Amino acid sequence: MKVAVLGAGAGGAASVAELVLAGHSVHFWGRSAETLEPHLKLGGVAFDGKLGEGIAKPGLITTDLKSAISGADVAVVALPTFSHSAIANALATAGWPSNRPVVLNPGHTGGALEFAETYSRTGCAVPPVAEFSTLTYVARKYRPDGVSISGRAKQLKAAALKGGAQALEIAAKLYPGVIPVADVIASDLSNVNMILHPPGAVLAAAWVEATGGNFTFYVDAMTPGVARVMRQLDDERLAVARAFGHQLPNLIEEMKLLGTVEADVVDVTDYRAAIAGGEANRRIKGPDSLESRYYKEDFGHGLLPFLEFAGIAGVDVPVAASLYRLAQAVVGTDYRIGGRTAEAMGISGMSRDQLIEKVRAS
Repeated sequence: MKVAVLGAGAGGAASVAELVLAGHSVHFWGRSAETLEPHLKLGGVAFDGKLGEGIAKPGLITTDLKSAISGADVAVVALPTFSHSAIANALATAGWPSNRPVVLNPGHTGGALEFAETYSRTGCAVPPVAEFSTLTYVARKYRPDGVSISGRAKQLKAAALKGGAQALEIAAKLYPGVIPVADVIASDLSNVNMILHPPGAVLAAAWVEATGGNFTFYVDAMTPGVARVMRQLDDERLAVARAFGHQLPNLIEEMKLLGTVEADVVDVTDYRAAIAGGEANRRIKGPDSLESRYYKEDFGHGLLPFLEFAGIAGVDVPVAASLYRLAQAVVGTDYRIGGRTAEAMGISGMSRDQLIEKVRAS
């Protein structure tokens, strides 16, 4: 299959490695010439970790989007979720065919809805769109021309918007372990990062500023108090999911499916022990500043759309609302400006039943 991987961060680089190893013809696109230059010099993406070790060599490495998507069977968007609207505009402008699927890896919370809404506003027909609940990998770019992959999801929830069955089918072929769920609300509410990151990001904000992130986020910052807040936030997520007709696993059960919590964990109510003991995440440092994606992405494009879903469902979520307001105060920003609002997702003014009708195939 000919795949355009859009995004040159850790997720995009890891996708290039996996897809090239699987025998696909890959084009690797990034917005920044500076980011791509080391890969051009190397001729590919150096990788180590869960996928083995080597250099994956895509057929093309480019900042030119039209060249990257030329002849591609599918576009894999491996960008931060706050870039979904921009890439939707860019793909429409570049002439992405309306019958070719787009896979958001990840979509996180509301990604497919925002992508499709932005795309439709260009006047172009929206292509088939599928989204993953979270990124396929635990990965970091510790060197400019390579990626270290400490985790690869074993089971990953995915869903498509109406008319997107082709995208979901191709996504499952590209990424073994993809598990289709009923609709994008189910995949949106399976986004582990919107539960895993906000409590620690808010409660360890002083530590972030004082140390520049020189602590392990999932071990040092996973204190009993943080874990208690996280569990209450997770309870709110599960309540919203139930309001939309979905019975979802709790955070620890979800992370066991992904492989970021060890398979032999028995007590799925002990959030602190389960998360701190996960091998894939245990060495990851805290955010180095309040400009980190833990603040920029997981509030404006994680908790904000979650709050919008909760409002539509009529479910009270005081912990989520409190963390969201505190993060705005700490960072000094209004996440609704440029954030994933109901308007941005094309669901403003909808009732619960109307939203279900919008996203559910049958």
